[in-house]
Amino acid sequence: MAHLLLVDLPGGNDFTVMEDAVAAGHQVTFVTSDLAHYRSLGAAGAAGLALATCALEVPDMALEAVLAMLEPRIAGLPVDGVLCILDIRIVLAAELAAHFGVPFMRPDVARLLRDKVRTREHLRQHGIAQPRFAMASTSTELRAAVAVTGLPALVKPADGFASQDITLLRDAEDLAVLAEVFDARGNTPVHYGLSVQASQRWAVEAYLEGALIGCDVFSTPHGRVLLGINHKVLMPPPSFAMRGGCFPAEGFDVDAIRAYVFAVLDCLQLDVGATHVEIKVTADGPRLVEVNPRLVSAQIPFQLGYAFGDSLYDALIDLHLGRPLPGWLCQPPPQVCAIRWLTTAVAGVLTEIVLPEQAPAEVRRVVVFRRPGDVVRPARNNGDRIAYVMAVGPTQQEAEATAEAYLAAIRLTVQPAP
Repeated sequence: MAHLLLVDLPGGNDFTVMEDAVAAGHQVTFVTSDLAHYRSLGAAGAAGLALATCALEVPDMALEAVLAMLEPRIAGLPVDGVLCILDIRIVLAAELAAHFGVPFMRPDVARLLRDKVRTREHLRQHGIAQPRFAMASTSTELRAAVAVTGLPALVKPADGFASQDITLLRDAEDLAVLAEVFDARGNTPVHYGLSVQASQRWAVEAYLEGALIGCDVFSTPHGRVLLGINHKVLMPPPSFAMRGGCFPAEGFDVDAIRAYVFAVLDCLQLDVGATHVEIKVTADGPRLVEVNPRLVSAQIPFQLGYAFGDSLYDALIDLHLGRPLPGWLCQPPPQVCAIRWLTTAVAGVLTEIVLPEQAPAEVRRVVVFRRPGDVVRPARNNGDRIAYVMAVGPTQQEAEATAEAYLAAIRLTVQPAP
């Protein structure tokens, strides 16, 4: 069929996109800076890597270094498409796609979207409504930025992703605490994994009240398709972990949200690719949280796939091969899929987790990330969650009720920390 170049994996462990590509008959060349990371996943990692026609390790993941190692290995085998669902590799993927002349967002667009402050500055210049914002690298700049945005405010890495290292400043006391953290941190960078460090630039944004939604969009030279609206349910503050979500969500003005999201993407000149656009639906209308320059990652492709009844990764592959999008992607999903996450209210050691012996047919997926003996704590971010369930139904209410009932039936025991 086609030869695909896949640059690292979402979450550093999710082989589904490679599995779906191989199942569709495609060859996959896998490129990473650290094959040992994937081999450390045990049997699952070994089985995943075995799917690749070629698994290539390039410690220096710069374009020239990748091409120098890649091209001799694939001599005579043209690259038909490039796939990447990992934020920290999206610029490299765009550069590779441009080199091989295959469909992907332009490298300059990818670089812009990897900087949340630059993205907001660009949108402001073009009159896109969004919250007040500023940039900070030091505690002095942080205080000056909050003077611009006001309180409450969000502080997050300008090149961050996956809800990592986000702080909600509710009052002056929170600001003073974070300023001390900035001073203590100094020039010590945050590590994102796979040898990538944060830029030490922070986006400071006015915190907006309203429903948080995710809008996944496929963009082609022929137009854009909004896949639907995913209503995201957060844990209570100050946590920024997701408690769950529902796709497609009911009760939103889809036309108004679509118009706003497409205006943002038009302004950014994003002509080819998948984007996950997060929006706060406020009393004044939709307002941008951020644009993620890739398909929604982690567990959500499963959720959207269950709603549509087909593989979202198959559609993504078609997009990056320059093929017409499948007809089902452009139609409303025939059912609703809800996801709910399991967390603990106390910090300590997980001693027991027992799933229900039986589950209704509407429960489509249950995944447990923690095992007895693991240290757990109340969810401060998404990495603290323990397990999740996905359930489908003809309506949002029914899908959510099924997921909540299954979650409530899980028996979780934690030995509190002293």
